[in-house]
Amino acid sequence: GAGADNDLYINQAIVFIEDAIQYRSINHRVDSKSLWLYRWYYSRTCQWILSLTITVILALAFIEEPSSLTVTSDVRYRLPAWNPPCGLTESIELLCFLVFVVDVSVKSYLIGWKEFWKNKWLMAYILTLIVSLTDWIVSLSFFCKESVRIRRILRPFFLLQNSSMMKKTLKSINSTLPEMASVVLLLAVHLSLFTMFAMLLFARTKDNQQDKEWVVYFRNLPDSLTSLLVLLTTANNPDVMIPAYSKNRAYSIFFILFTVLGNLFLMNLLTAIIYNQFRGYLLKSVQSSLFRRRLGIRAAFEVLSSLKETPASAQQSCVSVGALLQVLQKTEMDSRCKQAIMRSLKMRSCDQLSAAQFQKLFEELDKDAIKQHPPSPEYQSHFMQKMQFAFGHPYFGYLGNVVALANIISICVVLVMDADKQPSERDDFFLGAINCFFILYYLLEMLLKILAMGLRRYLSYPSNRFDGLLTVILLILEIATFSVYGFPHPGWRPEFMGLLSLWDMVRLVNMLIVFRFLRIIPNMKFMALVVTTLLDLVKNLRAFAGILVVVFYAFAITGIMLFKGAVVPLGNTRYVGNKPSASVFSLWVNNFFIIFQGKKVISWCSAHFQAEVIYCLLYVLSVHLICRWAKIYFVAWWLISSVIWVNLFVALLLENFIHKWDRRCQRESLSDIEYQRTVELMFRDVLEEPTEEELMEKLHQHPHLQLCR
Repeated sequence: GAGADNDLYINQAIVFIEDAIQYRSINHRVDSKSLWLYRWYYSRTCQWILSLTITVILALAFIEEPSSLTVTSDVRYRLPAWNPPCGLTESIELLCFLVFVVDVSVKSYLIGWKEFWKNKWLMAYILTLIVSLTDWIVSLSFFCKESVRIRRILRPFFLLQNSSMMKKTLKSINSTLPEMASVVLLLAVHLSLFTMFAMLLFARTKDNQQDKEWVVYFRNLPDSLTSLLVLLTTANNPDVMIPAYSKNRAYSIFFILFTVLGNLFLMNLLTAIIYNQFRGYLLKSVQSSLFRRRLGIRAAFEVLSSLKETPASAQQSCVSVGALLQVLQKTEMDSRCKQAIMRSLKMRSCDQLSAAQFQKLFEELDKDAIKQHPPSPEYQSHFMQKMQFAFGHPYFGYLGNVVALANIISICVVLVMDADKQPSERDDFFLGAINCFFILYYLLEMLLKILAMGLRRYLSYPSNRFDGLLTVILLILEIATFSVYGFPHPGWRPEFMGLLSLWDMVRLVNMLIVFRFLRIIPNMKFMALVVTTLLDLVKNLRAFAGILVVVFYAFAITGIMLFKGAVVPLGNTRYVGNKPSASVFSLWVNNFFIIFQGKKVISWCSAHFQAEVIYCLLYVLSVHLICRWAKIYFVAWWLISSVIWVNLFVALLLENFIHKWDRRCQRESLSDIEYQRTVELMFRDVLEEPTEEELMEKLHQHPHLQLCR
């Protein structure tokens, strides 16, 4: 009947608006049962279960054999790790696979058979599950003794396919690859040509004393290529040129030319190309997200205009305000946006909304999230008003910064004076007394600010929360120190008592005081701009962090399978030539035994731009004659993580910073308002609105929705 149809239209509108809010595609089934299943699937509980399942299956690598459950990574000192019995982790893994099977089944049903064959991600999802389940069965048939588990490498795919933003980012990266490949090819040509020149310049001669460059770095083609590749990362600079430079200073020209052309020109050219191309593709991705949002809102308008209560005499489609209010009450959306839209509806004099008016209402979703701070308390007493003015003034905050700086300087002076003293000779009286004085001032400053601003307004500022939390922690530590070791006095060096010694307690307090000095950042305009740019990257670029986790995980698992046991304990090793150096020894302690150490080596690679570790690992693997093909693994890691990924991150960092820099002059500096922006809003000023014809054409192509017009 008419009532059932109206309920269906209302539910369709609710789902379409929620799709628009989340930038989801509306190409799914729209019958009553499918809509209920769709909302259940995208509910917080269901998505939380799915996220927990992905976390669990990724975390299994830390307890599977070889287990990472040891305190130290040093194989000389660690106790035998606990390895779970066969079937324990496999049972957990099977439960995760069952959740994924339900997930892919629901997704496939909701989009329909035709859309399923167009969706490559879903097909890859099913293929990954089939391969993983097959490998799981093989693992059980071998009683968990097999050395290669393909499904472990495939696990990051479950994280990847669950995030639409990660898939968009990956698509943007994939679109940028042709342009990046041209510069990488130019780098390869540069590397190959200079390798040939190096083999000709540093060829073997009759004098063995003059052949150190040839022996160490340019003995053959693979060694020459490796030496110059590492030089491209500047890891072996100037070591690689010292033997030749000692022989003839003119040889330095070769290395200078190689470094200038490779590092200063080609690598920076790669950064420029990646910034230019990736920004364009990311802009296209955000443009498609905007189109999805507008399409979802327009679809909601079309189904609501089909309600039986809509006036038949209307010349054009329209939606009643009452129907939209009914939809909004059931829609899950940000309370700020919902209240703003409802206020706009209640202020309208007309009861009907056209398509343009309907769309304009939901532009509230595109606006900056604005956080307004609560008002300060109003005191009746004239004395309290003066107190509020004095301690709420910015100059009082500046005074606090000066005091914090004085505290840092005093700590530095005491540390410099006590640097060479033995613990038994150190007198902690001065440092203890100084800390006590400054912590009391910090407490007084916090209380006076709360008095002037009110507790709610004080806590609404992140800098105040940071400052107040550290002040409370410092006060607790100081009280604990006095209760255990008494008040400071000359010759204050009591015996060790409790969990921490007096020096440990003082050091902990001093570290927190140094950390508290970061409170000056909001008062320094340009420094605050840089910090907010970094914070926005952390908050908004979760997709990049997710893809980085996928890359780390895949390379760590691959490294464990390829190099597990390859670097053997030094006591069982026959040295080739000289005894391994300290760097080689540290590598033996921290090699690919377990997942934590595999990730640690990979993380160490990232921290040092992969160069030092590549150089050390290639040397060790060559010394032990494992396999020269192992170089491919580390070079691939360097290309993906350093050459491509670091440049992508630099590109987004530049885009975010330039955007903030351009907007800082356009927006008033209001102390009571904070603006919070997302990646989509970052490009909002340059996006193009879709036309009426484009939206209606796309709606008429919907595989499951039949429009009345």
